[in-house]
Amino acid sequence: MTRISELLKRLVEGGIEVTNEIKKVMIETEIELFSDYDCDPFYSDRPIPFTETELGEVKTISAPHMIITLLHNMELLEEQEVIIIGSKGGYLAALVAQLIGEKGIVRVLDTCSNVISHSKQRLTHWPTIEFRELESIEVSPVAFPGEFDRVLITGHIEELPNWITSRISDTGFVIAPLGPDNNQHLMKIEKQGDELFPTNLGPVCFGPLENKKQNGQYISPLELAELLELVIQTCQELDIIEEEEINQLQDIIAELYFLPDDLPPVGEGGVPISEHPMFKTLIENSDSFVRFWPILQVILHPIIRQIGFENWIFDDFDSLE
Repeated sequence: MTRISELLKRLVEGGIEVTNEIKKVMIETEIELFSDYDCDPFYSDRPIPFTETELGEVKTISAPHMIITLLHNMELLEEQEVIIIGSKGGYLAALVAQLIGEKGIVRVLDTCSNVISHSKQRLTHWPTIEFRELESIEVSPVAFPGEFDRVLITGHIEELPNWITSRISDTGFVIAPLGPDNNQHLMKIEKQGDELFPTNLGPVCFGPLENKKQNGQYISPLELAELLELVIQTCQELDIIEEEEINQLQDIIAELYFLPDDLPPVGEGGVPISEHPMFKTLIENSDSFVRFWPILQVILHPIIRQIGFENWIFDDFDSLE
């Protein structure tokens, strides 16, 4: 049994619904073709990076369980026209293209030219997949054809722009994580006649569709360590943290205290984000605090976005369980 087959089997046993069609295309589509990084975490149902932009932003492919959730809720049919906003390395487009068949069309939009270039290189021999750089989610692409049967937005936005809602075909719909950073829900917005009908598919935590440069001071390792201590205190007050988890978080705090306090800001000084000591400390220990992400997001925002961490690990975690 292949690694992806084993993963899908575990997901099914864990209660994730995986149709035969989705299972087939995921088994036949090698994730390694779409990422410049180690793909091992993907087989443990984790998001993985696929590229780093010129600005130092790390872009990710969602965890398998979330990819399956998105595909399932899109209710894809052959010959449909599907819009994907936010490339995810081209992997999601490849899966969708196979599900809608040779007479369907997938149009991928992204605001980052580096990401478009990366995805095109991976999908040069896919005639039913097109790419277009998007100026902004708020701005309609010039001379963009037709109505949309399905629209999938792979990063969170506060609300849908009019150029999308006005061009959904009758009975078509949009799937998107909507809401502010710390209160997102995966929404299905369906058009019936002239009316739009929203369905809440549940709480999620996606990185932003468009990364905007943050203003404010750079956080030092010492300041981040102090904030993580606040996370421990908050979780203790809520009685949602075990002793072992406290010890794991304290180990991270200890590592942060040992880092030089005069490190260059993340993404600056010629050091890629993925190689920055503070970033690497968090990545290497991320399993210790995945369960507490909703609390971390509230306490550490907007710092988590400043250091690029939001898009690396917490691309699509569900709510705290």
